Amino acid sequence: MSMAKAKIEESLLINNKYPPLKPIEDLGEEESYLQLIRKRFFKHKLAVFGLVVFTLIVLTAILAPLIAPLSPYKINAVFAASPSTTHILGTDQVGRDLLSRLIYASRVSLSVGIGAVAIYVVIGTILGAIAGYFGKWVDMIIMRITDIFMSFPYLMVILVLVSIMGPSLFNIILVIGLLGWPSIARLVRGSVLSIKEMDYVKASVALGYSTPKIVFQHILPNCLAPILVNATFGIASAIILEASLSFLGMGVQPPTASWGNMLNEAQSLTVLSTQPWLWIPPGVMILLAVLSINFMGDGLRDAMDPKNLK
Repeated sequence: MSMAKAKIEESLLINNKYPPLKPIEDLGEEESYLQLIRKRFFKHKLAVFGLVVFTLIVLTAILAPLIAPLSPYKINAVFAASPSTTHILGTDQVGRDLLSRLIYASRVSLSVGIGAVAIYVVIGTILGAIAGYFGKWVDMIIMRITDIFMSFPYLMVILVLVSIMGPSLFNIILVIGLLGWPSIARLVRGSVLSIKEMDYVKASVALGYSTPKIVFQHILPNCLAPILVNATFGIASAIILEASLSFLGMGVQPPTASWGNMLNEAQSLTVLSTQPWLWIPPGVMILLAVLSINFMGDGLRDAMDPKNLK
C-alpha cells in the first residue's frame, strides 16, 4: 500500500496536475476582519496622513498645559504684536499670546466634534434600529419624526436654540447632538432592514432570544462600518459648525479660546490686510483638522467596503 501511494504521488508530481499539499502546521492563520481593515486602511496614504495629523492635534489638546508657552488668559503689555521670539504667533488685540490660545482652542473644537457626534450617534442608532427591526407603524412614526427634523433649516434652528439656552460649550454640544441624529437613524434603519432578513437572525428569533439581544448583539455589530464612517465625517462637520457659531458670536464666548472666536476677533478689513497672524493660524488649524478627519473617513470607507476586503 505504501509503495502504491508513493507511485501515485510521484505520478502527480511528474504530470504537474496538482501541487503538493502543505502540512497543516505550515498554514498561516487566516486574517481576521479587523486585520484586513487595518491593512487596507494603512495602504491608503491620505488616510494615514490624516491619522497622523489628527493624532498630533489630539495630543496637542491633551498636553495643552505642558506645551503652551503662556496662559491663554494672561494679558501682556503688548497689544496686537507681530510674531517674535517672545510671542511666536504674536498677540491678539487684548495682548494675549496667540500660540497659547491656539493650543487651548483645540480642546474646544475636539470636545464639540467628539461630544456632539457621540450623542447623536447613540440616539440615531437606537431609533434607527428600532424602526428597522419592528417596522410597520413603529417605523412609520420614527421616520416621520426624522423627516420633520430634517425639514428644519439646521443652522437656523441651532442659532435659535443656542441663543435661548445661552452660548456655552455644553449647550453647543447638546444642541448639535440632539439635532444631528436623523442621518444616522436613516442609515441604521436601512442596514437593519436588510440584515434582519438574514438566516442567522431568523434562527435567533426561532431560538427564542430576546429582542434587545438580537438587535444589539446580532444585528447592530454588522451595521458598525457605515456608522463609524458617518461618525468620522460628522466630527469634521461639527468642528466646522462650532467654528461658524463662534465666528457669528453665538458659540464659545471669550475669554475661552476657540478657533471660531479667534477668527471673529479678526473680522475688520484692517486686521485682515495688516495683521494676518490674527486669522491665518486658526484658519489653518480648522483646515488641517477637517481635512485630516475627512481623509480618515475616506480611508475607513474604502477599508470597510466588502468589495475591497480581499
